[in-house]
Amino acid sequence: MANQRINMQKLKKLLELTLSGTTRRSISTILGIHRKTVSDYQFLLKNHFGDTFPLLENLSEEDLWKIVTLKGTPTLKDDLFLLFPTYQKRLAKVGYTKRLVWEEHISEGKSATSYSQFCRLFGQWEGTQKLTMRMEHKAGDKLFIDFAGTKLHLFDPKTGEKTPVEVFVAVLGYSGLTFCQAVYSQKKDDFLTALANCLTFLGGVPLAIVPDNLKAAVTKASRYEPNINESLADFGEHYQTTIYPTRSHSPKDKALVEGMVNILYTRVYTQVMKQEYTSLNALNEAIRALVFDHNQMLFQGKTDSRQMRFDQTEQQTLRPLPITRYELKYTQLAKVHPDCHVKLAADKRYFSVPYKYSGLQVKLRYTAEVVEIYHNYHRIAIHERFKGIGSHSTIKEHLHPTHQWVMNWSPEFFIKQAEKIGENTAKVIEQVLASKKYPEQAYKTCAGILALVKKETIGKNRLEDACQRALAYEHVSLKRIIGILDTGLDKQPVFEQENTIIIPLHANIRGAGQYQ
Repeated sequence: MANQRINMQKLKKLLELTLSGTTRRSISTILGIHRKTVSDYQFLLKNHFGDTFPLLENLSEEDLWKIVTLKGTPTLKDDLFLLFPTYQKRLAKVGYTKRLVWEEHISEGKSATSYSQFCRLFGQWEGTQKLTMRMEHKAGDKLFIDFAGTKLHLFDPKTGEKTPVEVFVAVLGYSGLTFCQAVYSQKKDDFLTALANCLTFLGGVPLAIVPDNLKAAVTKASRYEPNINESLADFGEHYQTTIYPTRSHSPKDKALVEGMVNILYTRVYTQVMKQEYTSLNALNEAIRALVFDHNQMLFQGKTDSRQMRFDQTEQQTLRPLPITRYELKYTQLAKVHPDCHVKLAADKRYFSVPYKYSGLQVKLRYTAEVVEIYHNYHRIAIHERFKGIGSHSTIKEHLHPTHQWVMNWSPEFFIKQAEKIGENTAKVIEQVLASKKYPEQAYKTCAGILALVKKETIGKNRLEDACQRALAYEHVSLKRIIGILDTGLDKQPVFEQENTIIIPLHANIRGAGQYQ
């Protein structure tokens, strides 16, 4: 099994093909992975679920991820087969022998193996490099896609400037039905738009889409397990098809589409380049007409055409298109801030996640309308995407309970909380709020007054009495209420005579004679 786990899309496809009864050899061909890798994953899934695998729709990506993490380590043969291409290049250098390469392999701390075993496995690997295979295409099996090497141009009549544009080409393996469209660039936005237009043109979805190792499709090329661009993988999942990139440095894998590009140079390019086109739509209208004629042409020496083969055989083998067209999704990794928010760099906007994920790295997957946030393939938050620089989108339930309490602060909130204690407390809160030009300035004072009720020695009754005495003064404050409670004045009766406070006599009160 390879050193790195296969990606989630391939794992889900492997399970789907296994459930449908597809042979191990076919799964290996469709997914572009070794049969032993297929076998290892099937054993892992069977060992986890027993004889009966669950239905695919009953498994989330999070469940599959947890199972994959239990997977075992690669075999010695797998390790060496990944290293042999590098070692073969060393052997091409003057003075290098297999023994010298083996000694370097051991000294570099790679997998331990004897010299004889190293030579035997190297011979096996060399044998696999000399094989060639004639590609037999089945109806509805593969759609080959690529960009033409030669660009077309748009003409600006005002400046006389010519702007180069890319040409996207797609060919069905069985019928050879061809789709062609000019786009501004090879970036994933233009690439996926053209690919979606192609599937709409076909009216269905093939079992696999085979792109070349262009940047919009593959983030890291490999002869064994290339890393597929996440947007393209998501595209394949939306259309329920497999993304199966060609092997790097293997022109036979993409011979069909490259041959078609050469044909289009003759049948499309030569005609299009005779005129100047000022818009992409006008250029594509001309291309569509010429490609239509190309698909209608009879094969040399045969009585049918690409269009006839498609209509008679291949069209009914394609899977139906989904109800909705694919909407491009973007992804971004981000670390959750201490305030339980993550930043979407594209909008300079912050979105909340549950507070327990603070400090962890999460993945944001967003479209024009929605922002989804994932941790280990588990969606932990979803927000509507309202664009606004420096603003926050916060779901109150995501915050720590203490922070949720603060979010509730408002004049109405504090008055309502005070009314639960008593009439005098409510009047004090109203006076505190009215004492500030902006009520928000008094929120902490209000919170401090209400918090006194939680102390064991105070409670509702004492706080209510303390507020009653505080109201008899011209000014109320948190410090004054605390002073009343600390000195026990809340336990003394309050007498009002013509708005004058009569303070009861006690040992700490000085008489009038002290001031003569």
